[in-house]
Amino acid sequence: MQVVSARDITEHKQAQEALQIKENRRRKQSQTLVQLARSKTFQQGDLNAALREITETAARTLLVKRVGVWLYNQERSKLECIDLYDVSTNKHSFGNSLLEKNYPTYFQALEEERTIAVDDAINDIRTQELSESYLSVWGITSLLDAPIWLEGRMVGVVCHEHIGEERQWTLEEETFAGSIADFVTLAIEAKQRNFAQEALRLTMSQFRAIFERSSIGIGLIDMKAQIVDTNLALCEILGYSREELSGKRFTDYISTQRGDLKLYKQLLSGIRTDLKRTSRVGFQPDKYQEQFAQRHRIEMERRCLHQNGSLVWTHISVSVIPGSNGEPEFFLAMIENITERKETELKLLASQEAAEAASRAKSEFLATMSHELRTPLNAIMGLSQLLQQEIVGSLNEKQNEYVSSIYSSGEHLLTLINDILDLSKIEAAKEELLLSPLPVSDLCNYAIWTVRDRASEKGLQLTCKIDVEEDICIGDERRIKQMLLNLLTNAIKFTPAGQVSLVVKKVPQGITFTVSDTGIGIDSNQLQFLFEPFKQLDSRLNRQYEGTGLGLALTRKLARLHGGDVTVTSTLGEGSQFTLFLPNLVDMQTAQNEGYQQDK
Repeated sequence: MQVVSARDITEHKQAQEALQIKENRRRKQSQTLVQLARSKTFQQGDLNAALREITETAARTLLVKRVGVWLYNQERSKLECIDLYDVSTNKHSFGNSLLEKNYPTYFQALEEERTIAVDDAINDIRTQELSESYLSVWGITSLLDAPIWLEGRMVGVVCHEHIGEERQWTLEEETFAGSIADFVTLAIEAKQRNFAQEALRLTMSQFRAIFERSSIGIGLIDMKAQIVDTNLALCEILGYSREELSGKRFTDYISTQRGDLKLYKQLLSGIRTDLKRTSRVGFQPDKYQEQFAQRHRIEMERRCLHQNGSLVWTHISVSVIPGSNGEPEFFLAMIENITERKETELKLLASQEAAEAASRAKSEFLATMSHELRTPLNAIMGLSQLLQQEIVGSLNEKQNEYVSSIYSSGEHLLTLINDILDLSKIEAAKEELLLSPLPVSDLCNYAIWTVRDRASEKGLQLTCKIDVEEDICIGDERRIKQMLLNLLTNAIKFTPAGQVSLVVKKVPQGITFTVSDTGIGIDSNQLQFLFEPFKQLDSRLNRQYEGTGLGLALTRKLARLHGGDVTVTSTLGEGSQFTLFLPNLVDMQTAQNEGYQQDK
């Protein structure tokens, strides 16, 4: 006799695949940020070109239809769009504006919140003012706004506009949007830096005016690394007066890293050869100056030592200024205080790590508790089955009734435990779908057959109508069946008399499953709580109808995991309609293929 041992590793595989998808998204976002960081567009100081590159890259990475950069006017009374990229037309536009007096709540939200991540832009209190004049015009359903900070002040916002079904933004997407806003800041700063560098070619009086008034710290340093001159902004960054800094070694105030010496040598290498090119025939001076500035400039982030002993995070750009004899004569250091931005980045990183740790702890706790709860529960259900089968002796009628009650209560408790675990997996982004083409008729027949006895017991008419040309949808078979059963079971539970129907229709973006009933209906004031876990809409329902409030919350989360959603319309006392939407197979495959190409 041979003994074969088998172990179900489905959940393990699903968890691995979920982690891989999450890692792919993070890698794609990281690659985008690295690509922007290496872009030469920022070095050129062409703000319009930089903004075009930023908005196009952000739209491709987050898969949104429109990305816009909006800046406050001087009075901060309105936001003006300086660049808006539309994926559908592949065109950029500008010139739109939003007045604070027309949208006070939205402007207040921009000032008070770090990031505005709105899943339902039409109904969210922060953005619903924009519905009629802006959101509805362009079909925008979800917004992700990240503030643009410059010199410690918010100067505008980068707006990611999602068109179509509502979208639930993730923490990683919010962090990525913040990084995109930082690149807009860098583009603005690059324009300012290039402007300052170009000003060095003007007359000394013009240079001194710019030098003194610049909000960016500027230092003139000789070839022995001694400070020759500084502006007031640099004095404020370091905490010393101009007289105290004069003649001191610039490197004494900057924390060094391994490889810095190599960077400075690279800054000076080939400078004589480059200067000789000015005498060559056909060489354009302006073109040469641009190439020379790019080749002999280094940029880095370093911490500087303040007079009070604290360390200040700065962005440093160092360029070479040649003398009349063609030899390097000075270094021009342009220093910007980025401490606030760095502290924000560190706080975001710490918050993200804390959130991930909390999610892991919750998942581990629930996994442990599920084992601890299931073990005695399985024993209770197993023993009650043995009693029902009368293996250990005959039972009288009353004993049979009690044993059946024990078994049905155990089944109910096991279902509750499974729902809690499913909800926890989805919230922890550890739920992985096994997508495949599925016959719609098979899904509906299974759901109707499963609930028909329950409907018959209440005397309800149960109908099903499939109105689709192609009897195929894309999704996870187990999860789609679970969603349909949740909706049908809920409808039957809250329908004392009448009928419950399931209607399937094809729509341009995908397919809809609509469950309608003639039940008790829902008050419009209670709809906002409908999809919250462990929430019953009315305390009176707790006494009349059983339930934990997990079914609808789990159904919506599973639908959004598929890229779809669950919506509801209801009239109190007349009935409700719950619609499950699943996107097209072609649309989902296209999105997956685009994501795969971006990751390669």
